[in-house]
Amino acid sequence: MRTYIGRQQAISAADFAELALGTPVELWLGVEGETDEERAAREDAARDILADDPDLPDDLIRIAAQVIEENPDLFDVIPLSRPARRRAARKGVAA
Repeated sequence: MRTYIGRQQAISAADFAELALGTPVELWLGVEGETDEERAAREDAARDILADDPDLPDDLIRIAAQVIEENPDLFDVIPLSRPARRRAARKGVAA
């Protein structure tokens, strides 16, 4: 099944987030290994976006709250049992 938001197809969770934000997630979170210059440029771009749309943080909080309200099971944590450790068999030793 394919999912479209507007005319854009959302394939992954990152696609959904980008379409909801209207910007790539990396703009807000950064990327691993970015240089100081890249980080400064990214933060400048984010500040410009926030200056153009000062209601964006409130809109994002509202969207997040709606998702949480509609999907309370997102935060269900189920402890997983650890498999028992197996002892390594020694070569040449009969069991």
